[in-house]
Amino acid sequence: MKVSDGATSPVWSEAVRIPDYPRVSENLDCEVCVVGAGIAGLTTAYLLVCEGRNVIVLDEGPLGIGQTGRTSAHLASAIDDRFQTIEKELGLDATKTLYQSHSAAIDKIEEISQTEKFDCDFQRLNGYLFRVPGDPSDFLGQERAAAQRAGFTDCELIPDLQLDGRSMGACLRFGNQARFHPMKYLVGLAKAIKSNGGRIFTGCRITDVKGANSKKNERARALVDEGPLEITANSIVVATNTPSPINDWMGIYMKQAPYRSYVVGVSVPRGSVADALYWDNADPYHYVRLESAGDEGILLIGGEDHKTGQTPSNFHPFEKLVEWGKRMFPMIGEVKYRWSGQVQEPSDGVAFIGRAPTAGENIYVITGDSGMGLTHGTLGAMLVSDLIAHRPNTWETLYDPHRKQFNVEAVSENVNAVSSYKDFFTPGEIGSSYDLRPGSGAILREGLKKYAVYRANNGKVHKCSAVCTHLGCLVSFNSIEKTWDCPCHGSRFDIDGHVLMGPAVTDLKPVPNEH
Repeated sequence: MKVSDGATSPVWSEAVRIPDYPRVSENLDCEVCVVGAGIAGLTTAYLLVCEGRNVIVLDEGPLGIGQTGRTSAHLASAIDDRFQTIEKELGLDATKTLYQSHSAAIDKIEEISQTEKFDCDFQRLNGYLFRVPGDPSDFLGQERAAAQRAGFTDCELIPDLQLDGRSMGACLRFGNQARFHPMKYLVGLAKAIKSNGGRIFTGCRITDVKGANSKKNERARALVDEGPLEITANSIVVATNTPSPINDWMGIYMKQAPYRSYVVGVSVPRGSVADALYWDNADPYHYVRLESAGDEGILLIGGEDHKTGQTPSNFHPFEKLVEWGKRMFPMIGEVKYRWSGQVQEPSDGVAFIGRAPTAGENIYVITGDSGMGLTHGTLGAMLVSDLIAHRPNTWETLYDPHRKQFNVEAVSENVNAVSSYKDFFTPGEIGSSYDLRPGSGAILREGLKKYAVYRANNGKVHKCSAVCTHLGCLVSFNSIEKTWDCPCHGSRFDIDGHVLMGPAVTDLKPVPNEH
């Protein structure tokens, strides 16, 4: 059973007790089976049980073990990829739909927490976007105009933002944004699902999903633990960070790219930083918000993104985030938390939500969060719930997973993935496992084969094949999370080769341990 996404622990893991749920022990039947117990999956299940549907939720790990529990928990309708960029590439109608859908998602999170009467620290607040050196002089004005054309009327240009007596420079203010505690929200959602008759099972790996076949009078099925058990349903929703139960969804994983993103939580004096969301326009950009922890404030600073499995040399993301943070917020103190997460970047900046391609009938997918996973997951649940109920939804066309993408970004990302195969012909990173320091991992070449080798702090060596079981790329060691990450499509494995994140569904081939 997957119990951790990595070696680091987010601030959200504290002060919240995650309920225990049973494993699947027999074949089950339902109207809708939801794969994934993050915000997308649980919101989908909640909306459907509230309509009286018989719903089962499945996950390999505890609630929020994936990327919902590793976010910085911004709730924004100010699009990360910028309104002017989206309008230029996709048109004004698409930009309007993006704004409307993300705004509706924030409203839905607020509505659910109020309706179900659980406290998830939800708070409406402003968001502030800052330009960086090198941006065009009219960048903020152009972004404001594009935002307003999209329907975001509560957006104003501030020539010099004064926060707590400090000059922050010119920025855009986006009103009616929000923040919350994602794990408190998931626990509240799960309780509401159960109280409405839904069933939640954890500790079960979904290895395949088979679509319905109306011609053969066959319903959809989710295979649990390689098929000894199965869940039969009218519809199945795959609400995972990547659509991992389906290895042949070429239309999905070839059109998005995985990135690692990093967060530090630093102490700040109470009241020293205004409670708001903050972003800059750097590449990669930085994102900031406040969180409380006991008697002090915690400022969350995120950024330093890079392609999964392609860590830059001499990379120290947490130190760089603190260095940047001190320039913007000179009062920051001790680093209390540090963690990383993974986002999926669609080549056109729009998530994939709807009927899954090449998967048979009545299979739906929610993926491609593009750094806005909490609102994407929520609006995805709203859209998929409408599709299952055969209700019209004006967002369907924009988010359609079947859509074609012919742009430079898509070509570039796929060239990047293909180039990773050259690593098969390079020497190993170490000559033998004895070269490894405790707590480190590296690729070892033995003849024509390459192995992923990790030496634990107690000296024990963990060794498995270095060949990703998805499409055969070579994994690389993630020294921060102590995982093996695939540079091609973002699959991740623990030190023993067990799958942590798809699209791979099969563990790395084990090799007898050494000492």
